[in-house]
Amino acid sequence: MSIFTMPSLGADMEEGKLVEWLVKPGDDVKKGDIVAVVETQKGAIEIEIFEAGQIGALLAEPGQTLPVGAPLARLGVADEAEVTDPVAAPEPAIQASRAAALPAPAPAPAAKPVAAAAPGDAVLASPAARARAAELGIALEAVTGSGPGGAVLLSDIENHVSAGPQPAAQPVAEDRPKGKPGLDMTEMRRAIAAAMSRSKREIPHYYLMHEIDLQSAHDRLTALNADRTPDRRLLMGAFLLHATVKSLAKVPELNGRYDVEPYAPSGQVHCGMAVAMRGGGLIAPAILEAQSKDPDEIMAAMRDLVARTRSGRLRNSEITRGTITISALGENGVDALIGVIYPPQVALVGFGAPRVRPMVHDGTIQPRLAVTVSLAADHRVSDGRRGALFLTEIDRLLQEPAIP
Repeated sequence: MSIFTMPSLGADMEEGKLVEWLVKPGDDVKKGDIVAVVETQKGAIEIEIFEAGQIGALLAEPGQTLPVGAPLARLGVADEAEVTDPVAAPEPAIQASRAAALPAPAPAPAAKPVAAAAPGDAVLASPAARARAAELGIALEAVTGSGPGGAVLLSDIENHVSAGPQPAAQPVAEDRPKGKPGLDMTEMRRAIAAAMSRSKREIPHYYLMHEIDLQSAHDRLTALNADRTPDRRLLMGAFLLHATVKSLAKVPELNGRYDVEPYAPSGQVHCGMAVAMRGGGLIAPAILEAQSKDPDEIMAAMRDLVARTRSGRLRNSEITRGTITISALGENGVDALIGVIYPPQVALVGFGAPRVRPMVHDGTIQPRLAVTVSLAADHRVSDGRRGALFLTEIDRLLQEPAIP
């Protein structure tokens, strides 16, 4: 018997709201099945389970806001399920067997304490809230806590700062459908600010920029799309992402998560893709195992991910497993962008808007489509020489005469 708990869906997530269960006691589940929907600052996230078994007791009710690590359900392995839930037994016997086999639900989360009082300090606060309060010079005693037992959470600190001397109610998005999960843009901006502030505090960034001639890639793309229906056509973004992912084979230290010591590159590329929300803000879900996908498969994954991001139906693995992130401004953006690494990743690649520019080609100045690519990388795991090798490899792959 194991306990399925509220997962962490981001570096600064402290709690989530259980919106709905997609399983019931007695259901058999396998690794990767979606079992619940949790609402966070990033919207409604579909929660996958990472081991096979049978759902026992549901320990949380829809509508509850629970800290990371709080028990959500009990999960029995297959052998346990056969003992406690015999198929031949009538329904009353099944319920009685479950009741006898499963201990009573714990009244409070036991898996992971969210907040603790420091020695000599009577105020309960999460580590993130305590660090932020110290940074801003705020006394924890002055902040009203909304966590378990009145604990002060990071969001309480930010609310306190936003409210100034007068307490203010938590803003609520007016256009959110009542009773349905949605995006609170104020909370999303706070989540973005917290993650980017952490990134700048903890990660020693270095930056590189490089101009790439895209004319050959554009001509190949035009020829490839000529006989395709609109739903099967490739966008330049698929070429850029494909070349970026393939280039990581030459500089693998840029692909990984620096969340444990010592740092080790990831064996797979889970490529985050920054998606702009229509109401503002960004979410960067990952295309999982992108290194094994060709441009057509990447294009399909991009379309699917953008649609589900904007409808609020991402999976927790897409939020939590990214190993590098790409941000592209598209045709209507500016010439270049300088990104901020999304922790605990160690690199972010930015593409500006492709523009027709005067460039030297075959010894003459010609109008050519070009794009500026930038790299923000973690100096703890790489340096400028390796970063430059990475950007020039992206350039090389985009110049190859064959479709990548």
